[in-house]
Amino acid sequence: MSIVATIVVGSDGSSTLRGSSTEVTSAADRATFLQRRRTVDCIIIGGNTARNEPYSKTPVPLVIVSKQTHPNLPKAHVWNLDPKDAVNKARKEFGEDILIEGGASFISYLLDHNVVDVLELSVTPASDGADILDYKKYLSLADSVSKSVVADTTFYTAEFKRLQ
Repeated sequence: MSIVATIVVGSDGSSTLRGSSTEVTSAADRATFLQRRRTVDCIIIGGNTARNEPYSKTPVPLVIVSKQTHPNLPKAHVWNLDPKDAVNKARKEFGEDILIEGGASFISYLLDHNVVDVLELSVTPASDGADILDYKKYLSLADSVSKSVVADTTFYTAEFKRLQ
């Protein structure tokens, strides 16, 4: 069982350029991203991510944590819950392996509340964007960190001991 949060950021921690992660990501990140999401029971995203990123097709159930409806994603489960409670509900409804693909504030909230077991972080050369994730802070707080570089992208896997 694991709760994995994944995010791509530029070298300055920006997770979006012009409102989307499209210009922050890289080919290496995209390949890893697509592979990772096929191995989980459920994907959880926040409302901003649902509005700004392409989520019309996912290989597993999609949960949107939001106070608003999302008519462009009619098959998604929209839950007006605290993100921590949404993770717990998703584990009960879909299974133990949850992938969180939210933005910087959504993922920071879950990391700050000790909900995440693993942070899968991709750092690309992009910069001067918005929605900054203080990724160096979270890497320093992790119990263990591994690092690899593929082309222009640095991948970190940061593991946290979560309170059960």
